[in-house]
Amino acid sequence: MDLGDTKCWGNSKDSWRTTLVLAYQSLGVVYGDLSISPIYVYKSTFAEDIHHSETNEEIFGVLSFVFWTLTLVPLFKYVFIVLRADDNGEGGTFALYSSICRHAKVSLLPNKQIADESLSTYKLKQPPETENGSKLKTLLEKHKTLHTALLILVLLGTCMVIGDGVLTPVISVFSAVSGLELSMSKEHHEYAVIPITCIILVCLFALQHYGTHRVGFLFAPVVLLWLLCISGLGLYNIFFWNPHVYKALSPYYMYKFLKKTKKRGWMSLGGILLCITGSEAMFADLGHFSYAAIQIAFTFVVYPALILGYMGQAAYLSKNHDIATDISYYVSVPKSVRWPVLFIAILASVVGSQAIISGTFSIINQSQSLSCFPRVKVVHTSNKKHGQIYIPEINWILMILCIAVTIGFRDTKHMGNASGLAVMAVMLVTTCLTSLVIILCWHKPPILALCFLLFFGSIELLYFSASLVKFREGAWLPILLALILVTIMFVWHYGTTKKYEFDLQNKVSLEWLLALGQSLGISRVPGIGLVFTDLTSGIPANFSRFVTNLPAFHRILVFVCVKFVPVPFVPPAERYLMGRVGPAGLRSYRCIVRYGYCDVHQDVDSFESELVNRIADFICYDWSHPETASDPGSGEDGSLQSTRSSGEYRRAVIGNSDFSSMRAFEPDESMQHFSVSVGFPTAESITDIVETDLQIIRRRVTFSVDDHNDSDEPTDSQMKEELQDLLDAQQSGTAFILGHSHVETKQGSSVFKRLAINFAYNFLRRNCRGPDVVLKVPPASLLEVGMVYVV
Repeated sequence: MDLGDTKCWGNSKDSWRTTLVLAYQSLGVVYGDLSISPIYVYKSTFAEDIHHSETNEEIFGVLSFVFWTLTLVPLFKYVFIVLRADDNGEGGTFALYSSICRHAKVSLLPNKQIADESLSTYKLKQPPETENGSKLKTLLEKHKTLHTALLILVLLGTCMVIGDGVLTPVISVFSAVSGLELSMSKEHHEYAVIPITCIILVCLFALQHYGTHRVGFLFAPVVLLWLLCISGLGLYNIFFWNPHVYKALSPYYMYKFLKKTKKRGWMSLGGILLCITGSEAMFADLGHFSYAAIQIAFTFVVYPALILGYMGQAAYLSKNHDIATDISYYVSVPKSVRWPVLFIAILASVVGSQAIISGTFSIINQSQSLSCFPRVKVVHTSNKKHGQIYIPEINWILMILCIAVTIGFRDTKHMGNASGLAVMAVMLVTTCLTSLVIILCWHKPPILALCFLLFFGSIELLYFSASLVKFREGAWLPILLALILVTIMFVWHYGTTKKYEFDLQNKVSLEWLLALGQSLGISRVPGIGLVFTDLTSGIPANFSRFVTNLPAFHRILVFVCVKFVPVPFVPPAERYLMGRVGPAGLRSYRCIVRYGYCDVHQDVDSFESELVNRIADFICYDWSHPETASDPGSGEDGSLQSTRSSGEYRRAVIGNSDFSSMRAFEPDESMQHFSVSVGFPTAESITDIVETDLQIIRRRVTFSVDDHNDSDEPTDSQMKEELQDLLDAQQSGTAFILGHSHVETKQGSSVFKRLAINFAYNFLRRNCRGPDVVLKVPPASLLEVGMVYVV
């Protein structure tokens, strides 16, 4: 199952054949968790609060609730509304947040630039705004407290998704293995299910580092087989036991159910809501597929199969009241096929668990990209498939938590209470954010957003309240996990923001550096020095500290800012924003490398060679397009041009540019690539080459001057000289200069700030991966500069 082919720039998903293939593939990735829910919904619902009786009012009422919940939430809310709120084809909590941040100035991310708005993926829908919508936008932008509240809401939803990554594998595998209880005594069953569940979970997490692409082709057939299995068994039970069970789909049975059970019926909703666990995956995994594919797969395959499965169970239970104390899915399975069904159920539970684990890795990677999670090591398990990542630290933490929950809870009731609360919390966050998208991004009347919020929010609040009542019976776990994770994420974001503010306030000008060179006699050493900083202009304080104590730096100096833009992807041709720092003779450049929150980072070798190529392209562009006095300047606003008085010269977006008349490339003979030229408007008349082959190709490039160019222009000779200096520096080697920081608060800071920075943030910084690991810098080329930040 190759997901990489479905996420390419300019890739069309229009053909029906492609759409149907994507719909088939989505069964294994998107619907594994949702399809396994019939195993434990009825068992969790009838665990304690209500009991199956001769009148069948309870079982028919639960069936009616399940039917309408599946119809209103996954079908109407997600398939027809929420899936349309995508961010350049990507879905999930961060996709909604980034869309809102682009349409309203509510982002708390540092180093924002106006130049980012010229990205092709930074597209804004600009229909006429309503008056009330403009008022809401003004209100959000005016109050910084609302910015923080919005970020905390997003982090809360993210943390609940991570909590679901702990609970879903547990309840899915445990419920599937629980089918063994029908073939052994209760004493043996208690000592068999827990160890078998733990063994399966350990194996599941131990195999994560191999990546899912090696077994991914099995996911869709397994889930499809399971859906055919539950729908076939459902039809068999309907016709064999109770053909009139369809009458229970009427909302009238919901009324009868609540009228008879009253408070106990309301509390049992915490088990019923488990029928929609996994619905959020339809939106979260949207980027791997297409809107039409997910819509077709759910509407025509998953939804009918689930309804038939639940109806079949209800039909069987309506005629079998002797098992009222032990309602399990497997009792409705004929004995002749019970073992094959058990085997398929275990496989389907593993597939569903794998999907949520992979989703947890992805959302943590997105959080890290947006400076909302401590640095962790991200391993890309496939070069061909988009989004296939593995995070070792998170993997083992999830495994330990899953085993602890399995051993600690030991029953479906507590697991269901915990999982249900996490699911409903994520859905509530999605409903709130989608309401803002309707007003701010779609520019619809606020009354439509209010109707959406009230209708779906009231349904989800009803279920959420039923789960919250079970706080002491398992629902405390996702709340505890969310509080811990929100604290970690918010403290990390707060500390990172304060560090950036310190850098911004303590940066020095180019004039200071030039004056310092005259007084200290700064010497230039061969090679390229890459100074990593979060600043998009000015000289960072750690580099000024380095030069003051050691008055020497490399012949070619590049200030590199790796920043993240609130878009899912940045096209490779638009990634590098290049400019000079000082006059051409200084040989100093600024390179702003822009990534989206779903982008794959380059390896250091390919990044280094790519960066040198981009500098060479910029040198050719800069000399061939001389800057005039009328060029606009902007200083700190981040536009493509800036004033020379600040030491920052104009900047240009540099893609794979074709300057054949000025400089030729001599690639390795083994390198093959296909490229096409397209016009790029953000860098005046520059023409970019957009490579359609997405595989990262390691290449060695040699610069040479075109012999056919007989120009004796002074600018041409200066350009050749500058290119030769770049080539000589590349052959001498590259040094990566990073800051090694210690952060502490100012005297007189509040208790909260001292606790957050001096203890929590520094503890996280000491125990997470260093920036050199995240940037994949080779130790032999690493040079760290110590710096104390007083914030």
